[in-house]
Amino acid sequence: MRVDLFDFDLPAERIALRPASPRDSARLMVVGPGQAVADRIVRDLPDILRPGDALVFNDTRVIPAQLEGIRERAGQVASISATLHRRLAPDRWLAFVRGAKKLQPGDVVHFGETPEACLLSALDGKVLSKDDDGVVFAFDLAGAHLDEAIARIGHIPLPPYIASKRPEDAQDRADYQTVYARDEGSVAAPTAGLHFTPDLLDRLKAHGVGLHFLTLHVGAGTFLPVKSDDTADHRMHPEYGLVTAETAAALNAVRARGGRIVAVGTTSLRLLESAAAEDGMIHPFAAETSIFITPGYRFRAVDVLMTNFHLPRSTLFMLVSAFAGLDTMKAAYARAIASGYRFYSYGDGSLLFREDAR
Repeated sequence: MRVDLFDFDLPAERIALRPASPRDSARLMVVGPGQAVADRIVRDLPDILRPGDALVFNDTRVIPAQLEGIRERAGQVASISATLHRRLAPDRWLAFVRGAKKLQPGDVVHFGETPEACLLSALDGKVLSKDDDGVVFAFDLAGAHLDEAIARIGHIPLPPYIASKRPEDAQDRADYQTVYARDEGSVAAPTAGLHFTPDLLDRLKAHGVGLHFLTLHVGAGTFLPVKSDDTADHRMHPEYGLVTAETAAALNAVRARGGRIVAVGTTSLRLLESAAAEDGMIHPFAAETSIFITPGYRFRAVDVLMTNFHLPRSTLFMLVSAFAGLDTMKAAYARAIASGYRFYSYGDGSLLFREDAR
C-alpha cells in the first residue's frame, strides 16, 4: 500500500510533553464498528469491558539507553550520541548512533555525562562493526555490571517528538515507566500501559477482568520513520518477545469461554499475533519478531486494542488502521485533533474494537 495513504496533518500543540496526572485521568476514545464514537476516561475501563475479558500487558522495563560519549582518535575528539536498541551478548549492544560517520571499527568511545566524567569514570565501548542496522559496541563491562553502568550514566531515550521540545529530566524516569514494569530491556515504553494505576488494576480485577503479562523488549526502531513510498518496501527491526506457556494457556481458556483478548498497546498485540497460529490458538513464544501489520492482515488472537494516538505515516498508525479500518481511523484521528486529544507517548488513549469484532 502507498505510505501516503496514512498521512494526516497534526498541529504541534496536540503533542503531549507530560502525561496526565493521575495517570488514569487521561481521555479515552472508544471506537467500534457500527457504534458511535464515545469520549470516556481511562479510569472508566471497568465499566466498558466485560467480566471474563482478559487484558494483556507488556511488562518490559525501560532502561536509560541513551548514552553520550567522546571518541578520541589521533588527537581528534568527536561527540557521539548512541541509543542502545538490541542486546547481542552480555557485553555487546547494537545501537543507533547520531554521528556514526565519525566512527570506524576499532574506535573506542568513552561514554559518560561530560568529557571530564568520561576520562575519569568512563564506560568504554569499542566499535566492532557498523551497517544500516546500526553500530555494534563491545563494552569493557558485561552482564549485571554493564547494566549498572548504563543505569548510572544513561538517559531515558524520550521519543524524538518530545526530546526535540524539551530535555529529559528526573521526572521522566518515573513517568516513562509502567507501574507493573518488571523485565529490563526496552528503550521505549509500551505507552498505552502508562495510563494504568494500582487502583485501576484492582478495580478491573474486582470487575472480573483478567490481567495477564507478556514481555516484548521495544527497540529504538519504533521511532524510525517509514522512508519508503510503499509499505511492501519497509523493514521492521526485530525485537525479542516472550509468551510463557502459562500465559498462552490462560488466554486460550479465556477465548474458549467467550471472553475477549484486549491487548494493552501495539507491542502486546504484535507479540500475541506473532505467537498465534492460523486457528487463533496462542502458543508459547520466546524469539524475535519483526511482524509488520498493515491493512489486509487477518488478526488471529486480539479482539480489542487499547493504544495511544500515533504519528502520521508511522507503522503504528498502519497497524491501528489494519485493526479498526483505515477510513474509521482517519475519521477518529480527525475527531481527536478537533476535540483536543493529546497525542503520542504521553498523550491520551483509544480503545479500538476490531472491524470484525465478535
